[in-house]
Amino acid sequence: MVHSFSTISVTPLSSALGAELDGIDLSQPLENTQFEDIQNALFTYGAIGFRDQTLSHQNQIDFAKRFGTLEVHPIVKGMEAHPEIIRMHKPAGTPASFGVGWHSDNSFFEKPSLGSVVYAETVPPVGGDTLFANQQLAYDTLSEGMQETLDGLVAIHSAKQAYTSPTALEKYDSDGPISYQKSDVIEKFVEHPVVIKHPTTGKKALYVNAMFTHHFKGWTMEESRPLLEFLCAHATREDFQCRFKWEKNSLVMWDNRIVQHAALNDYVDYDRTLYRVTLNGTTLN
Repeated sequence: MVHSFSTISVTPLSSALGAELDGIDLSQPLENTQFEDIQNALFTYGAIGFRDQTLSHQNQIDFAKRFGTLEVHPIVKGMEAHPEIIRMHKPAGTPASFGVGWHSDNSFFEKPSLGSVVYAETVPPVGGDTLFANQQLAYDTLSEGMQETLDGLVAIHSAKQAYTSPTALEKYDSDGPISYQKSDVIEKFVEHPVVIKHPTTGKKALYVNAMFTHHFKGWTMEESRPLLEFLCAHATREDFQCRFKWEKNSLVMWDNRIVQHAALNDYVDYDRTLYRVTLNGTTLN
């Protein structure tokens, strides 16, 4: 079903979340009413996609800046001319190893990323889709007893496991398609509520992920593991998901506070190049 906004048309991707937006050229400056429609669609659907957008790196940066300031990742190296842009290149013949697995971007930051804006330059003929999962729906479908248990609970997040895995270690100071650099943030442990409220809509969302959530504050890892495993499996249930199929010149943006995402590793024979710009976030409440 197509939902009408004042300046765009919106076509949902699934009953759980996600939508494609049409009627806007992102290479041109956005009028305030256009931006408000896009922002409302983002908060409503969690992840929004645009097709047939011919964008320069500066166009992508300018669009993202309408939503806030841009981060320069402390670990993943950006482009030399545009340090706020990460070139996510997966060469043909190699498996995907960046962004694979369910996660919320940079939940190991004290102020996790608000969201990301990703633009496709080269895409495989098959495979390489990205999945998104609705974390507000994940919270809403928990039992009343589980919601009461989680409200007020705090989780510890860390980048250490994800950024010291064998595939990650290969990327440090390499000349490969994606390169990492050492950072003190890898060793840090940060605290975030297990249940957060969206600052605009006020809706509650589950905020744990398998990639970066380490344990619960005041709990041992052994005590934390069963509940974390349940929550991470629940958070990414198939009925909470949508799938975005990449096409050349498509752009996707998501609200990192209310969705998790996962890149699929199912196109080993093909090349793919995406460009990611990420928005600085705020303290989670």
